Amino acid sequence: MTTPPGAEGNPLNGPHEPGPDRWSDLGRPPLNAAALRRGLVKDGGHGGLYCDIEVVQLTGSTNADLVALATEGRAEEGAVLVAEEQTAGKGRLDRQWTAPPRSGLFFSVLLKPGGIPVARWGWLPLLTGVAVATGLSRVAGVDTALKWPNDLLVTVGGEERKAGGILAERAGDDGVVVGIGINVSLRADELPVPQAGSLALAGAVSTDRDPLLRGVLRSLEEWYGRWRAAGGDPVTSGLQETYAAGCATLGRVVRAELPGNRSVVGEAVAVDGDGRLVIATEEGVQEPVGAGDVVHLRPA
Repeated sequence: MTTPPGAEGNPLNGPHEPGPDRWSDLGRPPLNAAALRRGLVKDGGHGGLYCDIEVVQLTGSTNADLVALATEGRAEEGAVLVAEEQTAGKGRLDRQWTAPPRSGLFFSVLLKPGGIPVARWGWLPLLTGVAVATGLSRVAGVDTALKWPNDLLVTVGGEERKAGGILAERAGDDGVVVGIGINVSLRADELPVPQAGSLALAGAVSTDRDPLLRGVLRSLEEWYGRWRAAGGDPVTSGLQETYAAGCATLGRVVRAELPGNRSVVGEAVAVDGDGRLVIATEEGVQEPVGAGDVVHLRPA
């Protein structure tokens, strides 16, 4: 994978000596790209999902960079781009994602699910949510929940807070870049909004980003492999059942705000075979809404 535009000279494993700010916050040490490659890239890129892992000090958006590289044919499936800091990180619907340097995990993965019907690609962000929640639970010891379609929730002081988000974007005709942002060591005075949280504030047993990133990437490899082996079938792969079991949205009364000032209010009762949220309205109608159509999903 080629280093993204604007990041030349910034990879932690690059040829230049790191600047003095690399260790300016001793509680937030930098990631070691070489060690990550040794642990996750198998047999020169063969035999596992990951073909390369690049770490840059600073970039606008890992998703934008990796989408560009994939579109230009300069990145293969399993390429991982990690940033210690993002200046233009984004969430769904171009919402901003900001955090101090090295306070979280901000990375993107290129997937090329060839042979899987495109109609089933919509499961990739939900699959990633399951993988992230599973990986963090194993390594950080934190109970996590998923808010449909793309948020990771933790409990801080008895209150649900958003500690992570997922953004999937098409990359050319055959690729999908999945971006993941996770607040790891953010302190209360660093939270961008009061509703945000972090693994540290949720009582994580570890905020060491190296094992956390490894755990999430291994979990993603496992779930993606299972889903592909099942031809993208969310039932056969166990994905639909596992997502539903960890989805905090189900069983709650919600308001889905849709384009054109339309909204659907009712109880979230299921996630259907296409990954859509099924809302049972007071009129007795079960209406599925897709992630691409929902502007906001709020408690009713």
